[in-house]
Amino acid sequence: MRRHGLAHRGLKADVKSAGDYVTAADRESEAAILEVLAREAPGIAVLAEEEGGKRGSSMWAVDPLDGTTNYVHGFPAVGLSVALLDGGQPLVGVVIAPFLDLEFAGARGEGVTRNGERLPMLRDPDVSRAVVATGFPFRNKQRLVRYLPVMEAALARFEDLRRAGAAALDLAFTASGVFDGFFELGLGTWDVAAGAALVLELGGRVSDWSGGGGWLETGDIIAAPPAVHDALIELANATGSRGGA
Repeated sequence: MRRHGLAHRGLKADVKSAGDYVTAADRESEAAILEVLAREAPGIAVLAEEEGGKRGSSMWAVDPLDGTTNYVHGFPAVGLSVALLDGGQPLVGVVIAPFLDLEFAGARGEGVTRNGERLPMLRDPDVSRAVVATGFPFRNKQRLVRYLPVMEAALARFEDLRRAGAAALDLAFTASGVFDGFFELGLGTWDVAAGAALVLELGGRVSDWSGGGGWLETGDIIAAPPAVHDALIELANATGSRGGA
């Protein structure tokens, strides 16, 4: 099997928590990104997955390697993402999938490109035919009691679900129309900020599971074109009493 430079199961990885890894590639990627930001955009706060940092009214959110478990196992759904936020809203987002040769970039009022080609605004699909991406709350499996009823209801409501294990890519694929939406619980700001910027710029909606604006803080996110977003909010509300808060 050709791996095109992708890692494999023999790769050395440190375990942050069950199913949550960090590798030399995470650290090297983050260092390279932080070096560029310090040089090109000095004075703006940076919140990065591995090194941390501080939040500010304006800040960069950096995920140097989204899908580290995929990387360790040789699955090419791996990305990196950088977002600029101001006043709690993402203004700029870049998501790169190096092993898939994909680069998504967007800025408020400037549109979104995929490998340099401008993407169209999102259109509402036939909700019953929608293919929606999701991710499991693996960092806190106690939240499965909230997640699983929504996943079950989504399987009944939509045509199908996909789980690739890299939220930034799921959001970028939602922005580009590959997926018709995305929902997950308990993500980090760096996981969602860049991809959400792309979805918002192309006319999609992004919210927490109650339909509110707390998704950057909680990491509980629903992102989709309006019709699918409404359907997911409806499912989350309808199943909330079964799954708890």
